[in-house]
Amino acid sequence: MKNSPEIQEFIREHSRLFWYTPEEKKTEISIEFLLETILNYGNQESVKRLFELIGIEKASEIFNRQISTGRNNYFAPVKNYFQLYFKRHAQRDFKPRTD
Repeated sequence: MKNSPEIQEFIREHSRLFWYTPEEKKTEISIEFLLETILNYGNQESVKRLFELIGIEKASEIFNRQISTGRNNYFAPVKNYFQLYFKRHAQRDFKPRTD
């Protein structure tokens, strides 16, 4: 799946974090890999911007899927922080009232 122009621009702005990825492949990285990298190595502004681009619910869904496996690449403090963060800020299984 091709990334949106906004995501591609975001990747270009943070390309130094993907130094080991060939330049011509950087804009094709997956959202999962992008999220993992930004949460581990990004700053507060880059995390905020990524959440604006993909949505906090989607970020939470990807993050929780990644950490549910036995192995993941999140640093322990990052994993702990975002587990707490998403638990508080992401609305999982939200169903609007119909009455």
